[in-house]
Amino acid sequence: MRFHRSAALLALLPLLALALSSCRATPSPAGQWRGVLTSPGGELPFGLRIDSGPEGLRAVIQNGSEEAPVSAVELKGNELVLRFDGYDSRITATIDGDDLTGKWEKRAKVGYASMPMAAHRVGSAPAPRFRPASEVGIPAAAENAANAVPNISGNWAVAFVDEDETSPAEAELHQEGTRVTGTFRTPTGDHRYLEGSYEGGILRLSAFDGAHAFLYQAHAEPGGTLRGDFWSRDSYHATWTARRAAEKEAVLPDAWKEVGLTNPEGKFRFRFPDLAGQPVTLGDPRFARKVVLVNLFGSWCPNCNDEGPYLAELHKRYRDRGLEIVGLAFEVTGDATRDREFVRRFGERYGISYPLLLAGTNDKKEAGAVLPDLTRVASFPTTVFLGRDGKVRKIHSGFDGPGTGEHFVVLKKEFEGLIESLLAEPAPAG
Repeated sequence: MRFHRSAALLALLPLLALALSSCRATPSPAGQWRGVLTSPGGELPFGLRIDSGPEGLRAVIQNGSEEAPVSAVELKGNELVLRFDGYDSRITATIDGDDLTGKWEKRAKVGYASMPMAAHRVGSAPAPRFRPASEVGIPAAAENAANAVPNISGNWAVAFVDEDETSPAEAELHQEGTRVTGTFRTPTGDHRYLEGSYEGGILRLSAFDGAHAFLYQAHAEPGGTLRGDFWSRDSYHATWTARRAAEKEAVLPDAWKEVGLTNPEGKFRFRFPDLAGQPVTLGDPRFARKVVLVNLFGSWCPNCNDEGPYLAELHKRYRDRGLEIVGLAFEVTGDATRDREFVRRFGERYGISYPLLLAGTNDKKEAGAVLPDLTRVASFPTTVFLGRDGKVRKIHSGFDGPGTGEHFVVLKKEFEGLIESLLAEPAPAG
């Protein structure tokens, strides 16, 4: 009889274990985390905060003063998914106590870009962005080089060099202690909010927001310059050098002069379908005798996501006075069904009431080919300003977003001043 009772108990043990495991609370991801993507250049860190409230889980990615919202947080058992719907990307990770292990994936033209991701819960406040350089095997710069650049604050004239070209940029950096924040401005837009450190003559910066995954490293040189490497996502690499910019030096080309017009009549023409499939042109009645802004953008483009809400605001402010805006979307895949959905989401996210059209893919040469009235498409976004007579007055390449500080303020004043002057012009007769 004793044997039968023991056998029965042994038979029940797996069932009891299963019952106990099902009663365990699902691990909560709420808290402050230090995240790291494994870049070809090494650790690419970022801040992650997950909050739990009555409406469920919410999360933000932290870069300097920026808190970029995560579209959705999904938790199933110990699997956590952070979705960035506007960029067609996501983090998928497994929770094990205070650790997350997984990967970040983003839709590319073919397949997905992918990088391993890990995170550790760090308490109530963000942890230092980078670990000390000595801990990750980065040697300090020579003492005379470090002394030549004791502090990184200020403006730097930068040259990025890859296998195709050399591109100018302006780095605007601010250092407090060893912590560094700032951005790179380029002819095609800014690198948004960067955060990192400068110690022992070694500069490290990173940014991650669901679309960008940027890592920068550089070391000081005896002449007071910087030399280093730049990695983007899982494949792109460039080298870069920097020198202190002179006071009031024009490091970048004039964004208002990067793109010209080939049409001898001053016209800008296009014909693309809206999200309902109906063709739209500037000859449509809604644009007649109006000031029109034509915005070349992509839902995938972070600088376009900086400009989108601003244009939506301008449209609401000025449309009763005669302003119209139309967006030409150049998307990632060329799959009309997929691209239409992401453009629709872009419009909903920013409360855009002006028409958004599917114009093509995000290849600049292809975009230039379908818009032959422009000398080229130099960047996304590009904004074309037309007067009430239907003629192009100005074209602006790129966009200085909020991460550029005063440049963002200045550019908005330029846009609004131009709109005011065009609206003040008399409408043509007829």
